Amino acid sequence: MKLAVCAVFSLMLVAGPAVASDPVTELKTEKQKISYALGLDLGSYFKSLETDFDLDAVYQGISASYTGEKALLTPDEAAEIQKQFAIDQQKKKMEKTKALLETNKDAAAEFLKKNKTEKGVKVTDSGLQYKVVKEGKGEKPTATDTVKVHYKGTLIDGTEFDSSYKRNEPVTFKANKVIPGWTEALQLMTPGSKYTLYLPPELAYGDRGAPPAIEPGALLIFDVELVEIVKGGDKQEEQ
Repeated sequence: MKLAVCAVFSLMLVAGPAVASDPVTELKTEKQKISYALGLDLGSYFKSLETDFDLDAVYQGISASYTGEKALLTPDEAAEIQKQFAIDQQKKKMEKTKALLETNKDAAAEFLKKNKTEKGVKVTDSGLQYKVVKEGKGEKPTATDTVKVHYKGTLIDGTEFDSSYKRNEPVTFKANKVIPGWTEALQLMTPGSKYTLYLPPELAYGDRGAPPAIEPGALLIFDVELVEIVKGGDKQEEQ
């Protein structure tokens, strides 16, 4: 945190005084523009910390650092306060993540409990749920095969977080180099197949998630189309 704040402060030092006697209502000079822009950046940073700051004290601290006037804290005192603040912030983050994880896991369990009774939904021993939208033809890939796939991924609330269809380009990868739910499901499919996958957290990104798009403990839903099993895929990847 200290480095981030100091970086902005350092830029501010070349822009002009940190505290103006009267509010600026129009940005006429380059100095005003860069000062205001850096102020916005600093404000956004403070807001992201989700802490109630005393802005008057913030302005006074910036002014003391900029003008060289006597500060109310020694460097060692300031460093210790920032160190403790960072510890407190990390603790708050961990508590927030834990609560979010529990909420998402409960939502996933409730969804899967209901979804497994839906028409056409099949459940494997691992907990993977899937629905066959269209069956293809041919051989099924093994875990070590290279496959070409089109897909769309959504969250439990329907929010789309990724789609190869939108990029107009399928992705190619080894079946065992992706999340567990995909590795398992792909081995059930034949080229031309289209499945909808419902992945419990442990078969997706687990307790860690994949921030910022995928929260910890999130259930994921994928529409997956196996385009083809890539012959000589290992050789292509080596190249």
